[in-house]
Amino acid sequence: MSAYQDAIQHIAQLRQQNGGAWSAINPESAARMQAQNRFHTGLDIAKYTAKIMREDMAAYDADSSKYTQSLGCWHGFVGQQKLIAIKKHFGTTKRKYLYLSGWMIAALRSDFGPLPDQSMHEKTAVPALIEELYTFLKQADARELGGLFRELDAANAKGDSAAAAAVQSKIDNFETHVVPIIADIDAGFGNEEATYLLAKKMIEAGACAIQIENQVSDEKQCGHQDGKVTVPHADFLAKINAVRYAFLELGVDDGIIVARTDSLGAGLTKQIAVTNQAGDLGDLYNSFLDGDVITGADDIANGDVVVKANGKLLKPKRLASGLFQFKQGSGIDRVVLDCITSLQHGADLLWIETEKPHVGQIAEMVNRIREVVPNAKLVYNNSPSFNWTLNFRQQVFDAWKGEGKDVSAYDRALLMSAEYDTTELALEADNRIRTFQADGAREAGIFHHLITLPTYHTAALSTDNLAKEYFGAAGMLGYVEGVQRKEIRQGIACVKHQNMSGSDVGDDHKEYFSGEAALKAGGKDNTMNQF
Repeated sequence: MSAYQDAIQHIAQLRQQNGGAWSAINPESAARMQAQNRFHTGLDIAKYTAKIMREDMAAYDADSSKYTQSLGCWHGFVGQQKLIAIKKHFGTTKRKYLYLSGWMIAALRSDFGPLPDQSMHEKTAVPALIEELYTFLKQADARELGGLFRELDAANAKGDSAAAAAVQSKIDNFETHVVPIIADIDAGFGNEEATYLLAKKMIEAGACAIQIENQVSDEKQCGHQDGKVTVPHADFLAKINAVRYAFLELGVDDGIIVARTDSLGAGLTKQIAVTNQAGDLGDLYNSFLDGDVITGADDIANGDVVVKANGKLLKPKRLASGLFQFKQGSGIDRVVLDCITSLQHGADLLWIETEKPHVGQIAEMVNRIREVVPNAKLVYNNSPSFNWTLNFRQQVFDAWKGEGKDVSAYDRALLMSAEYDTTELALEADNRIRTFQADGAREAGIFHHLITLPTYHTAALSTDNLAKEYFGAAGMLGYVEGVQRKEIRQGIACVKHQNMSGSDVGDDHKEYFSGEAALKAGGKDNTMNQF
């Protein structure tokens, strides 16, 4: 017997136990409402999705073609439509996640209005968006199941047992729209206690995976901007511990921590690390400091700081801001040390923020990390901050030039130009972009590919196109041709926006509660019946 039938039987027994007072309760209606509300709390979701991610990580370890993907979503509706589209096109949501971007929280969800990605937004906005995303995903479940229940009723009314059995099978094997969210906690919004408190709120809202970066919390910058400042390993590891304790306190024993390093692009540190003996983590961190080796007190000016590193006295270079500078060219070595250290102290996945999408560059770092931690895996940002077209055309140009191929027909600096779009070089670059995720998963240990801000850009692009047509000569045809006609022909769920907002589910409930007296919205005069 299916879980759905079990629920009907259980509620029927409850009705019988409660006698006439429950005579108006229809066990099948109540069972339907239970099926449409599978997850009662955010913790239910976090536990369910953490298990999914762990299974996906194991599957990837066995077969790198089984990598996972996500798109960043800044509103519950956007996340919902993404998952509805995935189910429609691929029949399953397996290995498809959601990403919650701190950048989009700052730019789109702060009460202060649009803000730069510098952790200035309200920290409560992060768990609020997690909760909102899951509210919309649960509503997508309720909507789709509601449609199946109506199909079941129609089949039964016709006495079509075969059709009823087919619909019942879909109900029994229903796949939820609820998928893992990898949620950005930035640099932790303060000290380790602040990180712990926010992590708890994020987990309670449903997050099974929390991404945290090794920047200074009050100096935090977007990973694709200048001015990034890192913290010593001990500070970062304390925050990793704080997130793990938050997971354990809430009973999410297999919660996932994604440790992000910005060291490749961060040339500054606010602190000189505490070190107790040569070769410890603090000493290794300080060994990357740029500065002058000195021999005695005569080389020290007022206010100078001196560190013993590599057996010598080093006077680190300090900027007017009070920040200390790392040696030029030390970024890759610092990234590798950051990643190994994070994995050895509780992190589950890595995030290496790079300045370009280059599989070879990523693989160079990952291979070194895997010499120490063989199953190291990345979450990688397929960032909109990269000019993908120009980057990959230049990669092909450089590869061909290195192979001795004639590239005289191309101007490397102008390869973004549309005049190159149909050339052999451009077609090869596009093919490399197309296979980038599979190549990165196979060659560079990338378990999860995401795009941080795609729906920010798609919202802007589609709005620009609609505004250009609707307010121009096309008028109403701009909307009909550019939006509604495509929605209908592509089977976009929200073309029936009344249904998408829950009107049909509400009608079902009215009928459960009021029977034949229910005043329903979906009758013959419902305009959207024409769809």
